[in-house]
Amino acid sequence: MKRAWTLKENYEFRRIYQKGASAAGGSMVVYCRKNRLGRSRLGLTASVKIGNAVVRNRARRRLREVYRLNRDKLRGGWDLILVARGRTAAVSWRELNDTFLRLCRKLDLLEDET
Repeated sequence: MKRAWTLKENYEFRRIYQKGASAAGGSMVVYCRKNRLGRSRLGLTASVKIGNAVVRNRARRRLREVYRLNRDKLRGGWDLILVARGRTAAVSWRELNDTFLRLCRKLDLLEDET
């Protein structure tokens, strides 16, 4: 993923946390906010509470892959933050993908399916 398509700065994360919409599932939380760039950007967060560095990195890799595989189904021009929870690294791939799509549908981030 290109650097221009990721959220890196703390002020960007804080702005989305404070002014964006959110939806929570068993294995992740999705925060979103409209941007004016015309393309979507992704930020990933995994707290120390989840586990050691190996577990946190595995959770982030899985969330990044779920986003990558479903990116074409999402509307453009949104900033998304995916927050890993304790189950993210251990839950089945199908459940993780279904949770992501369900949360995006709840936040109205999916393109209209015709």
